[in-house]
Amino acid sequence: MTINNRVLFLGVFLACFGLLGFGLVLQHVIHLEPCPLCILQRIVFIAICVTALTAAIHNPKHSGWTVYSGLLTFLSLLGGGIAAWQVYLQHLPPGQAPECGPGLDYMLEAMPLTKILPMIFKGSGECAEVTWTFLDLSIAQWALGWFVLFALVGLVVAFRHSNRLFKLPEEHPAL
Repeated sequence: MTINNRVLFLGVFLACFGLLGFGLVLQHVIHLEPCPLCILQRIVFIAICVTALTAAIHNPKHSGWTVYSGLLTFLSLLGGGIAAWQVYLQHLPPGQAPECGPGLDYMLEAMPLTKILPMIFKGSGECAEVTWTFLDLSIAQWALGWFVLFALVGLVVAFRHSNRLFKLPEEHPAL
């Protein structure tokens, strides 16, 4: 029994929606302010959420699923790369972690985007700090796991439809 693509993408949407909601609880109820890398991951989760909901509502034919699954995979790999970088920063020895920099709000107001992006991806002390864990995994590690899962969903759907896209027409015997 294979799971319908629409159900898979609806599951991705619901998981992303729940993760975003939990992130808001951590921010507004537990008062954990997100670092710049966390904010970028949140933006990618929003993009995945929108993509998955759009795909589930649209329920396209074969080539449409390939497009949606490619987008889901791309976004998941992008978010996974950001989360992996943050996990790397979190595992640096204390003296090697970058120093805390200005907040993202200040950077967006005071600097051009070409200077902000390198600073964000360099990370800062706040990105290397682990402020919350569940089952001994940090928020970045959990995010990385979810991004990997979403990428796998995208790849499964893509490979499901790639056979149909590249299949040569069968020869029909003459009557």
